[in-house]
Amino acid sequence: MTNERKSCEVVFHVRRFNPETDEKPYWQQFTVKVEPGMTVLDGLHQIKRQHDFSLAWRYSCRMGVCGSCGMLINGSATLACNTQILDISDRNLTIAALPNFKIIRDLVSDLSPMFEKHVAVLPYMLRDDIQEMHEPTGEYYQSPDDLLEYLQFTYCIKCGCCMAACPTMATDDAFLGPQPLAQAYRYTIDNRDDGTDRRKKAVTVEHGLFRCHYGGECSAVCPKGVDPARAIQLMKKQLFFDFLKLTKHKTPAHVLGRPEGVERNPKIPEPPPYTVEQE
Repeated sequence: MTNERKSCEVVFHVRRFNPETDEKPYWQQFTVKVEPGMTVLDGLHQIKRQHDFSLAWRYSCRMGVCGSCGMLINGSATLACNTQILDISDRNLTIAALPNFKIIRDLVSDLSPMFEKHVAVLPYMLRDDIQEMHEPTGEYYQSPDDLLEYLQFTYCIKCGCCMAACPTMATDDAFLGPQPLAQAYRYTIDNRDDGTDRRKKAVTVEHGLFRCHYGGECSAVCPKGVDPARAIQLMKKQLFFDFLKLTKHKTPAHVLGRPEGVERNPKIPEPPPYTVEQE
């Protein structure tokens, strides 16, 4: 890419697929005259106007808010409306639908499995005081510090980019995925919520929380900085210490112990036994 931003012609390599007429996806090239400031979404509109009106993609706000235009651009899951063409290439672009989802048509991925998993983790406020909820006598207090505990995870726009980048999702389509799991954590740590136990059951299923092996790609591609990988690891930590408190276990021997048959250096004092009470 040249240092000086100027008009140029960029070749768009677009992955096309119409399940009603095509046996498998194929690539089609379009040459687009690009001006400084043009986004990938602008380029797609130009292709539709000047080259092929049948090209399909999903979009709405054009401002990086709705999450509709998530797609794979030069190998990275991102938003077409937030990606300026000349910031990533002045020669070639490869564009495809988000992976780890079925294709509805061309660049439109079927995100319904993500939404179904999102609903499954109970992503809403759960309270035990039903009467107070229906006939409130006051407000649920929350301090600024309470808000900061979960604020970062509220920025999710459900674009599906994290799900598309997740290596676990690529091999296990039943895995809940980073988007639902991050939102489960968001509500679990909200001090106004009483649904922790119910939400734990939802995330500790066979293809749930502990299938994540912390690849971190979900956080790398998130256009809103939600950092779902962090949320998942924090939730794992929370569940682990909840388990220790519930069972009154000490830390397993292999965590602080030494391999069998290996003598400890007598110059180094033996650490005190770890207990939950030290938390």
